[in-house]
Amino acid sequence: MSQRQVLQVFEQYQRARTQFVQQVAELAARPQNVETLRNAGVISLLRPLLLDVAPNIQHTAALALGRLANYNDDLAEAVVKGDILPQLVCSLSEQNRFYKKAAAFVLRAVGKHSPQLAQAIVQCGALEMLVICLEDFDPGVKEAASWALGYIARHNEELSQAVVDAGAVPLLVLCIQEPEIALKRIAASTLSDISKHSPELAQTVVDAGAIAHLAQMILNPDAKLKCQVLSALSQIAKHSVDLAELVVEAEIFPVVLTCLKDSDDCVKKNGATLITEIAKHTPELSQLIVNAGGVAAVIDCIGSCRGTVRLPGIMMLGYVAVHSENLSMAVIVSKGIPPLCACLIEEHEDHIKAAAAWALGQIGRHTPEHARAVAVANVLPTLLAMYMDTHSSGDLQMKTKKALKNILQKCTYLPALEPLLHDAPPNIMKHIIGQFSKVLPHDSKARRLFVTTGGLKKVQEIKAEPGSLLQEYINTINNCYPEEIVRYYSPGYSEMLLERVENYHPVL
Repeated sequence: MSQRQVLQVFEQYQRARTQFVQQVAELAARPQNVETLRNAGVISLLRPLLLDVAPNIQHTAALALGRLANYNDDLAEAVVKGDILPQLVCSLSEQNRFYKKAAAFVLRAVGKHSPQLAQAIVQCGALEMLVICLEDFDPGVKEAASWALGYIARHNEELSQAVVDAGAVPLLVLCIQEPEIALKRIAASTLSDISKHSPELAQTVVDAGAIAHLAQMILNPDAKLKCQVLSALSQIAKHSVDLAELVVEAEIFPVVLTCLKDSDDCVKKNGATLITEIAKHTPELSQLIVNAGGVAAVIDCIGSCRGTVRLPGIMMLGYVAVHSENLSMAVIVSKGIPPLCACLIEEHEDHIKAAAAWALGQIGRHTPEHARAVAVANVLPTLLAMYMDTHSSGDLQMKTKKALKNILQKCTYLPALEPLLHDAPPNIMKHIIGQFSKVLPHDSKARRLFVTTGGLKKVQEIKAEPGSLLQEYINTINNCYPEEIVRYYSPGYSEMLLERVENYHPVL
């Protein structure tokens, strides 16, 4: 047999291996094939091909494994149990860029499913190799490594700390300064995933100089990058006053307000979330946002979108209003109440309605003037209906009840309270009657109106426990009127009068 014929055998074997991994990689890209591939023992067949002499076979085998592991946690577990991760990690630093990208994809696909699988990646020493890949000359390798690190860090504080300890943060900050948009996006996303768990982790990102570079990218025309940048800044700002102030000092106002008018819903939502995370901390930070025109911008944003995009804006108005009378009044003056009322009526999700109810409660809780501003928007009957609706979630019922209580305890605008007299349950009625008992003794016009609109009659129909607070309020109201008027509107009085007519013997 000639040398040529001998070599041909090896060439055929290499072609067959190449064809096998390519076809498996293509088949693994379609979910309907995955179970069949697994049952055929594909993982154990791909494992030795990771160490193949041909580089293209190595990286295609890694790609196929990544696609399988990406499919579900069972397959990711099978990759871990197949002892594939140590092999990947061993050859990660030595191979070409295609293999590095495919190997990082496998690590990401395994790590994304659960903290336990992500921990398996940490234990096999992959973090150090991924961090080395962050220094690679090829942007695609940096991107793949950053993505894998983000999927590990997002699970919990411990895993995020492991990514930090491996030295990833300074290199990620360098990655967001690279010219490639895709790399900037993934690096910003990973910084966000690291920052979200604790003030200490966020501080690590801040100490690496991330804030200034992230803040500069708020105006980048790429919507996906803006989303990630705003998310990272939010995750830093949410933890403490100090961190929020550092974000503000990077001069994000008024630049960030332009994000609220963006055509991309994710940019709008993340922009509003960032403002919310800053506003919640202190009256001073909220005042700074008000002064920058932030409240008006958020109100416009709530009016221009629907669904969960509205949620952070709704929360922001509530957080601003909760701090002080003046800040709450700033929300009222900026016409913040109508869009919140619209959210209560228009939205289908209970958690969005609950947020709107909470925000309205925070606006109306300060003084009679604040409560009146909310009450005249005719929102009280809507809140009451939601509280009494058996289909409302427990959270929505709790939030509407609290909002009603907050507003009613300050509301002295009786025309807004009167419609509630006919429907409110006893625990809400107590607050309504309490407000009438405060106003009626000092307002003769209101006393007259209370009789003509049927309010006094309704009060006489309420059955209160003797000695209860509600009974005290009713007694106070009744003491505002002559005894015969109260008697006249008491239940059964008309029958008693008719009976007296029947029993009356006229004097002839």
